[in-house]
Amino acid sequence: MITAEAHTKIYVEGHGCSASFADTEIIGGLVQRDGYQIVNDENEADVAVLVTCSVKTVTEQRMLSRIRELSSKNARKVVVAGCLSKANPDKVLKISPDLSLIGPDNLPSIIPAIEGALSGKQVISLEPSKLVKLNLPRTRLNSVIGIIEISSGCLSSCTFCQVKLVKGTVFSYPEQQIVDEARSLIAQGAKEIWLTSTDNAAYGRDSKTTLPSLIRKITTLAGDFKIRLGMMNPLLTERDLDEFLECLSHKKVFKFVHLPVQSGSDRILKMMQRGYSVADFETIVSRIREKIPSVTISTDIIVGFPTESDAEFEESLDLLRRTRPDVLNLSRFGARDGTKAADMDGQISSEEAKSRSTRTTLLSKDIQNELNARWIGWKGKILLDEVVKDAVVGRNYAYKPCLIQNPKKLGVSANIGSELDVEIVSATSSTLRAIPASGQRLP
Repeated sequence: MITAEAHTKIYVEGHGCSASFADTEIIGGLVQRDGYQIVNDENEADVAVLVTCSVKTVTEQRMLSRIRELSSKNARKVVVAGCLSKANPDKVLKISPDLSLIGPDNLPSIIPAIEGALSGKQVISLEPSKLVKLNLPRTRLNSVIGIIEISSGCLSSCTFCQVKLVKGTVFSYPEQQIVDEARSLIAQGAKEIWLTSTDNAAYGRDSKTTLPSLIRKITTLAGDFKIRLGMMNPLLTERDLDEFLECLSHKKVFKFVHLPVQSGSDRILKMMQRGYSVADFETIVSRIREKIPSVTISTDIIVGFPTESDAEFEESLDLLRRTRPDVLNLSRFGARDGTKAADMDGQISSEEAKSRSTRTTLLSKDIQNELNARWIGWKGKILLDEVVKDAVVGRNYAYKPCLIQNPKKLGVSANIGSELDVEIVSATSSTLRAIPASGQRLP
């Protein structure tokens, strides 16, 4: 066994969803706890750890390219972690048979994998595990944001998705341990508590609790913070909608909801095995907006699903026009290994999928421009949570990103974690531009 020494340097890089970034933080914490030094420059590292994502074909290609780049230096000194290592280990090992692989449920294996990399021994740990990823050491990526994965896996069987193949059926983490994790993160200075999983609405379906119960318990914690909720399948969201709406109304919960509809065609939704109808989705959105008119609604659309006709694609556009989401995560269908949709007849050409993607993007930007323009003139508090070059970004109560350009020239302290009263003076499809409200310039 290689004994960890402070001068042994480890580079950790994460990609993908918020759950993947939570894994990245935990890996960093385990590495640091074992006595290794984490560095920000891959060229300084003795071992590189790459936490991967495999949700889309284009993402997989980007991950494989990054693995090639890192392994070209020394494949024995690279550990590939995350979803791609488990979803497509053969593709990863084709780059180099010497790579070590760690699955998303095998995070404690990172230390043996690093020890193996240092001694020239390959470690592969992809076996199923009921690992509760709570109360583990972390190296926080953002001091303002505390990411808590509340469960692994899901209850859905979507024909286009690899997640169920990688993470299995839902395994909800113990409610009290999640609350304890939130309390700890708040004590460390976290102002945003992100509750994340493959499907937050599935939380507790395998145990004796529910997502609303968990939210209520976290909101009772002392401290100045807000909860940001992750993705929720409309099928399960509908079942606890009344309780969920009460939780969403709480002052300690961002007015932000991510409900991926995926298609505006009921036939395509059935082929996807989503379990709900277009009308179901519209009812949920209507109920949420009735309760909280200024809520931020985020959704997902896949264009070019097998056999999707021109008319069915138009149904997706019509759905966007009716529901007017603030955020659209758009994907062109890509066949994922091991999924039912990969073998379906009627695959749509890449040219047609690209054309549909372009049209959807243009429509979405028009909608988002109109929705964000309504915020111009709004005054209120934002929480500063990110510094980007010559700007600072904050979030308002609806989790809208508010950009302040050249904060120093405006006399604004750019310390993340602080609150600032601002006025929105302009908007784009993705961002609100803010200035300090009258009398709020800071030294």
